[in-house]
Amino acid sequence: MHSGLTAGWEILSNLNFFVSLITYWQYWCLAVSDFIFSDGHFRNCRHHQIRILDKLKGFTLSFSVEESLEIIRRGTDEILLEKELENRLLSGRPLQIKAGFDPTAPDLHLGHIVLLEKMRQFQQLGHHVTFLIGDFTGRIGDPSGKSVTRPPMTEEEIQFNSITYQEQVFKVLDPKKTIIRYNSEWFMNQNAGMMVQLASRYTVARMLERDDFKKRFSNQQPIAIHEFLYPLVQGYDSVALRADVELGGTDQKFNLLVGRELQKQFAQSPQIVITVPLLEGLDGVQKMSKSLGNYIGIDEPPDEIFGKVMSISDKLMWRYYQLVSSRAPSAINELKKATEAGMNPRDVKYSLAKEIVERFHSKSEANRAFENFVNRFQKGKVPDDIVSQALYVSEPGVALANLLKNAGLVQSTSEAHRMVKQGAVRIDNVRVENSRKMIPVDSVHVFRVGKRKIAKIEIRAG
Repeated sequence: MHSGLTAGWEILSNLNFFVSLITYWQYWCLAVSDFIFSDGHFRNCRHHQIRILDKLKGFTLSFSVEESLEIIRRGTDEILLEKELENRLLSGRPLQIKAGFDPTAPDLHLGHIVLLEKMRQFQQLGHHVTFLIGDFTGRIGDPSGKSVTRPPMTEEEIQFNSITYQEQVFKVLDPKKTIIRYNSEWFMNQNAGMMVQLASRYTVARMLERDDFKKRFSNQQPIAIHEFLYPLVQGYDSVALRADVELGGTDQKFNLLVGRELQKQFAQSPQIVITVPLLEGLDGVQKMSKSLGNYIGIDEPPDEIFGKVMSISDKLMWRYYQLVSSRAPSAINELKKATEAGMNPRDVKYSLAKEIVERFHSKSEANRAFENFVNRFQKGKVPDDIVSQALYVSEPGVALANLLKNAGLVQSTSEAHRMVKQGAVRIDNVRVENSRKMIPVDSVHVFRVGKRKIAKIEIRAG
């Protein structure tokens, strides 16, 4: 029956009415199949049928296959297999696109945007995009790229983070074209027998082919049994959703290929795997991560986002342009040529910072963040919203290094000594050379450390 439908799609691919009609039928079957497992049990899914079909109204395909492939390739690390993707695009039907996000932190950051942007492109091409929240897999913990076992998350953390994900994801994705699902829908009520059956479909030897597992095994570091389950559970998500394409970062490649293998075992057409590069954090070394503190959150205040973008290196700036900016590659190349011809890279970075702030806030807030940054760091003006605080000391005065630490402008006195030595500390916009300088009580000064930390502090006796 499916082969006949495929032939029909190829013939009627330009007739949007028929494409939409057949798509409704197919997605109804998809919603039902989510709740049919190998034991033949059927679960009520009428609310999913109504919700999903409602999302699909008005979906049409208006791009040629070659145009679609050209858009999909941009910012992509690997497509496995591109020929299969081309063949499915030739069918003329909207594809089922899936990407999963475990709610491990309350905020989305620019590293997530690389993947969300690829999802948005598929929406613009007319395909069906599912934003899958891994509220079940989050309980296991993704071992990808980890040298130790992840600590388990609490139910409260998972629920809270899932809510914030939903609120933030629509800053990138079209809410009218996005289907949000939770993998607890098909896992939470399953018994141990289903998990045992799933585990029987993959071998320990195959699991140890993973680079991170291989390293931990060689180094005699513990690998918990439940960590082996993670790729299988993520892979089964693709079976439940009948995914045509799954998206993920390059560190997810093994997990995505497991999904492809499981689909074959469940008599489904294996999904195409598309990986996108990992965005480096502010340090330019490790991937962006909230736990590493090198991230730019999309819900952060405009001034914070602007300042963080301006703090990245000139070299890393081009990586951000490539993976986060919505500018065309030709426009980015023109900017590169301009800097090579003598244009100040700082001005190019200004444009990037303004673009990112505008994207997640507004144009007016982006302009205001730019003005605040220039006033604060180029003209030496004190911003209107400067943090004010009182610091109580028991002596007639306090050493500068101790003051900076107690005020939270540095993490330790040794860092304070180092920052002063580097010329990065100013009092009332005057550079300080002595980290042991005594600041008397009953005085008020503006202290600045580095480019982004500034506070107005009143020293009081107490």
